[in-house]
Amino acid sequence: MKIRTYKPSDESAVIDLWKRCGLVAPQNNPQADIRRKLDVAPELFLVGTLDSRIVATVMAGYEGHRGWINYLAVAPHLQKTGYGRQIMEHAEGLLRELGCPKINLQVRSTNKEVIEFYQRIGFSFDDVLSMGKRLVTDEPFN
Repeated sequence: MKIRTYKPSDESAVIDLWKRCGLVAPQNNPQADIRRKLDVAPELFLVGTLDSRIVATVMAGYEGHRGWINYLAVAPHLQKTGYGRQIMEHAEGLLRELGCPKINLQVRSTNKEVIEFYQRIGFSFDDVLSMGKRLVTDEPFN
């Protein structure tokens, strides 16, 4: 798999992958999320390709204190092949270069397979409660 920075022409393929991976929810408009990411550290938005087809993504972020991972996705038929680990290692390397000391991420508590994946690649549970507050309500995505 080749890993590169996201390009605007990737949008429809990326959103299609996110849909197939169950990452698109009505409250998270993926087009709006992509636009926002392109405004802040777009170099941390990565895609993985095989034969020029997008098969993996990760959207990383760093604000000077903690790194964050969003939209990690691998095409369902290619999961458990090492591509998730590969694109995460690439994102971790970029965050390390920026001086990031720790990465946080959120996983739906019902998504046991994804939780197990993150544990296999070195993530552990922090004794914290994740909280959120929407500042902007996006139009629902269909």
